[in-house]
This record gives sequence, C-alpha cells and structure tokens, in this order.
Amino acid sequence: MKTKFSLKFALIIAAALLALTAFSYGQAGTDVKKAADDTGKATDTAAKKTAHATKKAAVKTGDATGTAAKDTGKATEKAADKTGKATGTAAKDTGKATEKGAEKTGDATKTAAKDTGKGVTKGAKVVGHGVKKGADKTADTVK
Repeated sequence: MKTKFSLKFALIIAAALLALTAFSYGQAGTDVKKAADDTGKATDTAAKKTAHATKKAAVKTGDATGTAAKDTGKATEKAADKTGKATGTAAKDTGKATEKGAEKTGDATKTAAKDTGKGVTKGAKVVGHGVKKGADKTADTVK
C-alpha cells in the first residue's frame, strides 16, 4: 500500500509541533522564574540572618574588648606601681652604696696622703743628707 502525505497533513503536523514547542518553552520559562524567585527569597532570608548574627558578634566583641581594655589598664597600673617602688628602693640602695664607697675612697685617700707625706719626709731627709755630704766633699775639695 502506497501512502501519500498531503500538504495539508504536513502543515497540520508542523503546526502541532510548533505549538508543542511553544508550550514547552513557556513552561520552562515559568519554572525558571519560580526558581529565581525562590532563590531570591532564600538569599534575602540568609542575608537578614547573617546581618543579625554579625551585629550580635560585633556587640559581644565590643563588650569583650572593653573588658580586656579595663583589665589591661589595671594590670598596667599595678606594674607601674611595682616598677616605681622597685626604682625607689634601687635608688635608695644605690645612694647608700655610693655613700659607703665615698667614705672608703676618702679613707683610702687620707691613708695614701699620710703615706706619701712620710715618703716625702724620708726622701727629703735622704736628699738633704746627700746634699750635705756633697757640700762637705765640695768644701773639702775647695780647701
């Protein structure tokens, strides 16, 4: 059996396929729009929750920073007090040690001066005795 397709039949089939294609594209467009709307809503919700969590974290960070700053200030003040006391004590000790050192230096200088005086006296006597002998010899030679 020989079948002949008519032009009319071909046009009906083409029109049906074209309508089916248009309907399919229309359905896909609706689905894409729904998905985009859902994504937009989810993004909006996530952004709001993130903003709220960020705000809470910032408040807690601010509180913790304030507490840490107060604690650091107190610790710094205590350390400064201790440093001041230690510096004062060290200054007093240094003053006492300097005073003792000065006394010992003075004593040593006094002793050295006495010993030098004795040495000069002995040296002068020896020199004087030598000068006297020299003078005597010169006088003998001149006579």
